[in-house]
Amino acid sequence: MITVKTHIEISAPIQVCFDLSRDIEIHTQTVWKHTKEKAIMGITTGLIGSGQTVTFEATHFLVRQRLTSKITDYKEPYIFVDEMQKGAFKSLRHVHEFKQIDGKTLMTDTLNFEAPFGIIGKAVERLILKKYMKKFLEHRNYQLKKLAEEHVKAAREDTNF
Repeated sequence: MITVKTHIEISAPIQVCFDLSRDIEIHTQTVWKHTKEKAIMGITTGLIGSGQTVTFEATHFLVRQRLTSKITDYKEPYIFVDEMQKGAFKSLRHVHEFKQIDGKTLMTDTLNFEAPFGIIGKAVERLILKKYMKKFLEHRNYQLKKLAEEHVKAAREDTNF
């Protein structure tokens, strides 16, 4: 099993960051464009919550794939966990954590995954997937940071007219 952990500091309230992170439409807008990711079943728009599922379809490594995740732990606005119910991995668990620190939000993602296919899968995990998944998360988190900070800026401008 591989663990990938990322951290990003966002100049926005914790609730804004939490909600943007679980917004299905925002998810599909903030991942790599070349994956052509879209939600096709379950919660396909709006905010996903406790016990709900979503199925995403996306292209990774030139293969169109589907991944169904369920929110298995949920404590607003501090943490939510999605776990793969069906997909290409042997297992996948993604913990999204949020902490408010000095008016900013520290967002931490911890992704645990295991590839199928035994020893071949373990080699692919270490040689390819770990780096790929880390870059995937870092890209998405940077896009979320930009959106959250733009949201805060727009809200301030609206109150100053």
